[in-house]
Amino acid sequence: MAKILLEMKNITKTFPGVKALDNVNLQVEEGEIHALVGENGAGKSTLMNVLSGVYPHGTYTGDIIYNGEICNFHDIKDSEAKGIVIIHQELALIPYMTIGENIFLGNERGKKFAINWDETYGMAEKYTKQVGLSEPSRTLIKDIGVGKQQLVEIAKALAKKAKLLILDEPTSSLNESDSRALLDLMLKLKKEGMTSIIISHKLNEVSYVADKITVIRDGATIETLRKGVDDCSEDRIIKGMVGREIADRFPKRHGVKIGEVNMEVKNWTVYHPLYSERKVVDNVSIKVRKGEVVGISGLMGAGRTELAMSVFGKSYGTNISGSLRLNGKDVNLKSARDAIEHKLAYVTEDRKGDGLILSNAIKTNTTLANLKGVSSKGVINPDKEYAVAVEYKEKLKTKCPSVEQNVGNLSGGNQQKVLLAKWMFADPDVLILDEPTRGIDVGAKYEIYCIINDLVAAGKSVIMISSELPEVLGMSDRIYVMNEGRIAGELSAREASQEKIMACILNSSKGE
Repeated sequence: MAKILLEMKNITKTFPGVKALDNVNLQVEEGEIHALVGENGAGKSTLMNVLSGVYPHGTYTGDIIYNGEICNFHDIKDSEAKGIVIIHQELALIPYMTIGENIFLGNERGKKFAINWDETYGMAEKYTKQVGLSEPSRTLIKDIGVGKQQLVEIAKALAKKAKLLILDEPTSSLNESDSRALLDLMLKLKKEGMTSIIISHKLNEVSYVADKITVIRDGATIETLRKGVDDCSEDRIIKGMVGREIADRFPKRHGVKIGEVNMEVKNWTVYHPLYSERKVVDNVSIKVRKGEVVGISGLMGAGRTELAMSVFGKSYGTNISGSLRLNGKDVNLKSARDAIEHKLAYVTEDRKGDGLILSNAIKTNTTLANLKGVSSKGVINPDKEYAVAVEYKEKLKTKCPSVEQNVGNLSGGNQQKVLLAKWMFADPDVLILDEPTRGIDVGAKYEIYCIINDLVAAGKSVIMISSELPEVLGMSDRIYVMNEGRIAGELSAREASQEKIMACILNSSKGE
């Protein structure tokens, strides 16, 4: 029988007004990959923050037994000294430092006041090679993609002599090929003796790598499923996560009439804001009708976000050319304010960086894009602001004790709902959703899909950019496929499939 490396017993953690963990138990065997799954706010990240010392001993009750020893971690350094290393969803790398500098940041090679740079870069090359990263260790972090940055984080963990590696949503910002490469690396490290805990909402990835799957719901342990012993199908995992079966992941739209063209983009070309000779959107033409969900699919770097942001009041890019029609009229949107006034909204893919003010209350964030709706003569009416926030909290089923709570304290799915509420209150005719379900669980995804259906049922137009092909196929009436800044194909919902979308991309690349 395999040795139990980690046991967390009766872990209870309370925040003001919320019991985040309620007597949670977890056992992890040496040399296994153990997945933690659950809805947003279920307590997965909180549990791992307890384990890694982010929440120090004394702020929770229960025991952490690691390698047969009761551990009382007071900070991350305590847990790392034992070989427990956590890689958070938001990568902790410094863009203007090199790969080697980042790998040994806080763990420098050399004497107290003199870093040995030869040793630093020499050892960095050893760890980058171990994780399959070919870039020289003197390369700046800002010059490599997100997938490679994730590999640097793992190399950094290996440099700390990690024995238990915790990965929190490691593939949330990666495309499919980078995600698969990362999962294969986890399997490779497992063969080399590494024990891993992975938190992920992507159940197909969980099924691919995990030996055991522990389901957490509402801060409590529900069950642990073993691969090869229990039913570990996605439907079974979902039932454990949400407490019920979801028969159809994509709710059907009934009786929605698709009307006239609401927005039309013609011959749209955009150049990079820094590298002015680089074309990022190349002669793109698309249109969307009232009551229609139009999907935009493509690999990372295809130009989807650049297209959306440039259309939204030229929020991205330089030397933008082409025409834009909204509600049958030619418009020239020079700013985000112009876009909002013309009833166009853009829900960013980066809710924490660009979409929300995390240090502000839910009510403040909800009304940000339409302050006129809660003010008189330039003065905000706090009662009206509160009432609007409560209305959207109930409409979108946002889980929070009060709309006075800071958005930064919410789970990812509930933050996404606040971001949607913000733009719904602006009452747009056309809503561009950029990765609307990134990093959120299957239950919250279903609720957001229902919100999208309600919007188009009310005659709105929705453009949905998503890297998840099943989502694009499940929700769209029509799909545009983008590749290398151009439209590579247009497919109706009836004819579209994952194979046809990939064929559009590959054929477009061959045509170069």
